[in-house]
Amino acid sequence: MSTPLNATSELAAVMDGLGRAAGAAAHELALASTATKNAALAAIAVALRARAPALLAANARDMEAARAKGLSGAMLDRLGLDADRIESMARGVEEIAALADPIGATMAQWARPNGLDIARVRVPLGVIGIIYESRPNVTSDAGSLCLKSGNAAILRGGSESVHSSRAIHACLVEGLLAAGLPAACIQLVPTTDRAAVGYLLSSMTEYIDVVVPRGGKSLVERVQQEARVPVIGHLEGVCHVYVDRDADLAMARRIVTNSKLRRTGVCGSAETLLVDSAVVSTHLAPVVKDLLDAGCEVRGDETVQKVDARVKAATEQDWYTEYLDAIIAARVVEGVDAAIAHIARYGSAHTDSIVTANAATAQHFLDRVDSAIVLHNASTQFADGGEFGMGAEIGISTDRFHARGPVGVEQLTSYKYVVRGTGQTRP
Repeated sequence: MSTPLNATSELAAVMDGLGRAAGAAAHELALASTATKNAALAAIAVALRARAPALLAANARDMEAARAKGLSGAMLDRLGLDADRIESMARGVEEIAALADPIGATMAQWARPNGLDIARVRVPLGVIGIIYESRPNVTSDAGSLCLKSGNAAILRGGSESVHSSRAIHACLVEGLLAAGLPAACIQLVPTTDRAAVGYLLSSMTEYIDVVVPRGGKSLVERVQQEARVPVIGHLEGVCHVYVDRDADLAMARRIVTNSKLRRTGVCGSAETLLVDSAVVSTHLAPVVKDLLDAGCEVRGDETVQKVDARVKAATEQDWYTEYLDAIIAARVVEGVDAAIAHIARYGSAHTDSIVTANAATAQHFLDRVDSAIVLHNASTQFADGGEFGMGAEIGISTDRFHARGPVGVEQLTSYKYVVRGTGQTRP
């Protein structure tokens, strides 16, 4: 169903049908054994590799349409698939399968004086609605994470990646059926009609337990404003690298360049460079030159502009901006506390890194920067569930309730209390 659904009743019928099927599947999946879930994941990985030519052909259709629309280079990078990215998806699914099954795990257990035995046990959230934009790999990552954590998933990918997402979803369904699980454990919204997003957010509270948005600021804002169920997500990733006065120069150059340019379109890409005023004469010019020579636009304050004629003047808005492109804002600050103050004012509580050889300064930064991920002597591009050993992630949460940081299988669970007695009654 690639054409828009103009009739409200038709849209409601389709979406409610997805919701009912997901609810039924969620009950079955919640009771599925670890072996069954892992068998499905193994079969998904096999299908992804076997269907690689079909995935590439589908992605080529999406890429052709995206170029015709004039999408940016960063957006095209997010959308594109190649043999390596397909293999990475397959390996990610296998890594999820290798993780410990969180469902049924006892988080805590204790006995009361009256003899009651109380345990807090992990359970699935239920049905998760996942709304994302141009990254087709999210179809595989999100579906697989929900499967391992015992949750049914309703996926709504962006119109730019519709053919890629459908081809990947076919691999997920193949794996589910091979393991004897319902295909409805992972469903893909079958229409690109934008009204489907609104309906999912506002009219499916009977079926959906939580929504996870993964995309740009406008998408996340819409989800947060319209959703009538809980939301796990982050609005944007305004990530910082602070080069301290005790930073090793060679290390700082590597980390800054990698943080910004390894992949500019990911939420963990550094958007602001902060340099301690104490090392302006030694560190600033080499770090900035590396970025400029690699094709990155640098927008700096007055001090940064003086080190290279190619640096453009930064505006106040630049310190707030998530570029998701080969652009970085750069500023000189008066030491670590000024860096922390800048991050507190302009950051988005996503990911921030300090480069320093001074352990005390590093700990000061790690303790005081209130972000979901803080790093010492490491690239912000490590803000990724796979790099955290989670196999993959649905996204990076900057929320303070339920989940924070990479959202993997453990973060897609809730818990219940299991109380065992021997006939006790309350006086």
